[in-house]
Formats: sequence, structure tokens, C-alpha cells
Amino acid sequence: MKYENFEEALKRLENLIQQLESGDLPLEQALQIFEEGMRLIRFCTHKLDEVEKKVEILLRDEEGRLVTQPFVAPAENTED
Repeated sequence: MKYENFEEALKRLENLIQQLESGDLPLEQALQIFEEGMRLIRFCTHKLDEVEKKVEILLRDEEGRLVTQPFVAPAENTED
């Protein structure tokens, strides 16, 4: 299935997760839903990467002029 935008894909992904978490699906259907979910994750990740590349931070240089600088996301803390 093809998705038009990030929001639509994310909504579908959330729906798929609810279905999988219910535990009421036959194995074959659960596998199909899982595969669709993985495609959606790749789609959403790609969209987020595209947006991140477009984001710029405005900073002031030594002379007080506004300059742009590419946005660098902080490293995620994987420790819980």
C-alpha cells in the first residue's frame, strides 16, 4: 500500500501495532501486518530524514549577523 504523507503512514502504523498487540490474529495475518509495519517504518524514517536535512538553525556570527547552520540532532540516549 502506498502512503501519501507521513501523518497517514504513522496513523496506519499505530493501527497495525494495536492489532498485533491484541494477540488475536492468526499467525499468517500477523506476519502480513508485521511486514506492512516494517515498510511503514522505513517510509516514515525516510520522510523524517528528508525533513531533518532541511532544518537549519539560525545563529549569530562574531559580528552579530544571523547565519544559518545545518541542524545536527543530538545523539539519542539508548540507555534506559
